[in-house]
Amino acid sequence: MATTDDRIDRGTWLALVAMGFGVFVIANDFTALSVAIPNIESDMNTSLTDAQWVINGYALVFGVLIVTGGRLADLLGRKRIFMVGAGIFALFSLAAGLAPNVDLLILARGLMGIGGALMWPAILGMTYALLPASKAGLAGGLILGVAGLGNAVGPLLGGFLTDELSWEWVFFLNLPVTAFAVFVTWRQVPESRADTAERHIDYVGIALVSGGIVSILLALDEGPDVGFGDPLILGLFVLGAVLLGAFLFFERTQGDGALVPSEVLRNRVFAASCVAVLLMSALFFSALLYLPQFMEKVLGYSALRSGAGLLPLMGVFAVTSFVAGSLYDRFGGRLVVATGAAALAVGMLLLSFLDDDSGYGVLVPGMVVLGLGVGLFYSAITTTAVTALDPSRSSLAGGIVYMCQIAGGAVGLGLNTAIVASGSTLADGIQVAFRIDAVLALVGLVVVLVFLGREQRAPGHAAEHPRALRHRHRAHA
Repeated sequence: MATTDDRIDRGTWLALVAMGFGVFVIANDFTALSVAIPNIESDMNTSLTDAQWVINGYALVFGVLIVTGGRLADLLGRKRIFMVGAGIFALFSLAAGLAPNVDLLILARGLMGIGGALMWPAILGMTYALLPASKAGLAGGLILGVAGLGNAVGPLLGGFLTDELSWEWVFFLNLPVTAFAVFVTWRQVPESRADTAERHIDYVGIALVSGGIVSILLALDEGPDVGFGDPLILGLFVLGAVLLGAFLFFERTQGDGALVPSEVLRNRVFAASCVAVLLMSALFFSALLYLPQFMEKVLGYSALRSGAGLLPLMGVFAVTSFVAGSLYDRFGGRLVVATGAAALAVGMLLLSFLDDDSGYGVLVPGMVVLGLGVGLFYSAITTTAVTALDPSRSSLAGGIVYMCQIAGGAVGLGLNTAIVASGSTLADGIQVAFRIDAVLALVGLVVVLVFLGREQRAPGHAAEHPRALRHRHRAHA
């Protein structure tokens, strides 16, 4: 039976709704413009290669800076960093909607990525701090559920706005939603930060990890076009590996002031969670790219209709993410994460049986199972990773997990693109790629079963965190 301290009052629910809106606009902006690319090409008289950077630039900057955003939120205050990030996100959403050419549009999108990278881990940290420890699963489920909803709604909302108004309204819509999230968070959410006197910002670590990730993501993004054997691509991979190696070496000398403190790097459960996320994101991102490709090029769907065709995947993902929180609290992280990983493997295997004569109905069972797996896995693995560390590291942990998701997605897209391109037809290439993805999911399942025990929570998560409890009492007394 829930205790008084376990109950969630109306003010806290309002705060959670506001932060959910913040997550929604960040996630929605990853997918909403996918159906507007042809219009952007036409309106701005640009090429598909340049127009794609409207999407890639946002994801690249977001992925590079999210770990830094998590560390800043833990050190300087999650509410403060959220406010700064939301201001940047809203300002450059307006700039993107008003951009007169594609170069300024890409620049504005990159700067929006900075705002999103500050907002996301701060929201995650504030959510875990607001809720009692017994509701940790709800926190992860809420954030990942809203993110899934934002991803799912993105193509439909983007298509509607593009057809009825113009693609610029995808950006303008961010303004009122972000303003609501900022206002309610300012009124209802108490400040929270790491309990440490160390306020040093690891600028060298930020530079090393950012440079390393940029180099590798650029190589993965450009490799399919120019060839992975191109000297420039090989040079980017080598540079990225050297910078990341230097980052790991440098971090060992920085103690508690490190961007990623040593106890984070040494935590077995957290490290295993990140490896599992890397493996699963490779297949999830590939499904998001190649299922619409199949629908458009083989089934003859329009961009908007192919976005709607993803609803069995993204809709189940969103709904399951909300349910996954209560399942986590009831059955523990290991069972829920393992079930999600198994469903991911089965879903990709089912989808791999498509061929040139397949209709849409062949895709639906695989998309439903895959959506179930994504919803269970990402929600539970995020909570498992965050609660494996001290509560003072919650925003940093969330940032690292999401960075692994983006990095794994980039690697998966590069791998799958090479495989699909080598197929005799699009369907044949997708068959082989999805079967390899299913094997990756099985490897991820093994990682989960071997390294994630029944109880992963750090001592600070075993009971209500005292400072968070005091904050909540002051805010909602």
